[in-house]
Amino acid sequence: MFESFFPKPKLFFSSLAVWVALLIIFWYSNGETVGTFLGFSLEETDPVIGLGHFITPQFLWFDTYFLVGLLAFYGFWRYNSPHEWQDWAILGSALLIFLSYASVQVSVVINAWYGPFYDDIQKALGGGGEVTAGQLYGHLAVFCTIAFPYIAFIIGNRFFTAHFIFRWRTAMNDFYTARWKQVRHIEGASQRIQEDTMRFAAIMEGLGVAFVDSVMTLIAFLPVLAALSVHVETLPIIGAIPYPLVTLSIIWSIFGTVVLLVAGIKLPGLEFKNQRVEAAFRKELVLGEENEESAQPVTLKELFSNVRRNYFRIYLHYTYFNLFRYLYLQADNVIVYIFLIPTIVSGRITLGIMNQILRAFGQVASSFQFLVSSWTTIIELISIYKRLQAFEASIRDQPLPQIDQDFIDSGLKES
Repeated sequence: MFESFFPKPKLFFSSLAVWVALLIIFWYSNGETVGTFLGFSLEETDPVIGLGHFITPQFLWFDTYFLVGLLAFYGFWRYNSPHEWQDWAILGSALLIFLSYASVQVSVVINAWYGPFYDDIQKALGGGGEVTAGQLYGHLAVFCTIAFPYIAFIIGNRFFTAHFIFRWRTAMNDFYTARWKQVRHIEGASQRIQEDTMRFAAIMEGLGVAFVDSVMTLIAFLPVLAALSVHVETLPIIGAIPYPLVTLSIIWSIFGTVVLLVAGIKLPGLEFKNQRVEAAFRKELVLGEENEESAQPVTLKELFSNVRRNYFRIYLHYTYFNLFRYLYLQADNVIVYIFLIPTIVSGRITLGIMNQILRAFGQVASSFQFLVSSWTTIIELISIYKRLQAFEASIRDQPLPQIDQDFIDSGLKES
């Protein structure tokens, strides 16, 4: 799955983690000094609300730093371990990450726009005549200059992402078909190459982008939420703590993630078994098309009973999983209001600041809740990964993964 697209995957991702860590450390320790030395004016200024945010010295210096770090990493791997797909794997991945970062920055700009807009709305509703209609129209005009160009950006981003993922699928397809003689004996081999690689690519397109977006959102919005925490002095029950909104978002998200991990612990294995029993039933039907001795009613009935048994187990486990999931998601809609009520009734924040807090908290909490919102998709991805692991084992003349061995030993019957 990864060897087909990335050069020496284990070493590649290990070196990537180390390189990113070094870049982050240098950015926070010496980034401002180096940026100033290179001519970028990095003094603290008020947030720029509008497209001007993307040409501020701070933003341009980050772009330059990102590009230099990328080219150094790409040059190292291109020289030391050339790979057929290295341009798409390294440069394509980096572009996806940067596009995600730019997309999140649009959300940051819009969040900053909420403050003055809703503050003026609050003043206008007071009836004092402090705010004119022209001022409110001006706010909406600024919003339009941000939002409408963003539509073209999103379309371009999705177009490139789709091409990137299909290149990954092409790499997997070429890798497996070149080794067809080594894997053809595995049950459902043709399905694994055609359908599982397709599903793997499709899931990675959505799940991978969502994961990168979550990480970029955290990087962008945690400082925003930390800055907004100064308006909230105490929280009900908890009392006064440093950065209360950040702390609350982390605790609440970890709680939801742990609850759903425990509730859905058996689902990946069941989804894997479901693919196996479905493949066995489908294979017998295909054999029956070519040989009248195959696909006898007794055999088909037994194979379909395996399908039915596994589906009923999945339905049972998804019932209590969804119970916990939807209870948590409904509570998530009101949790921040519960802890903001003392601050609201005290009059310490305006309508604009309240909306900024709600939006920033939602962005940070949803990022921490990546597993919560994506768990069913992750389950499907894990089951596909387990199936493709059998290919990897056969190519390397290694024993099949334990879950494959257990399934074969059980004779496709309930374990």
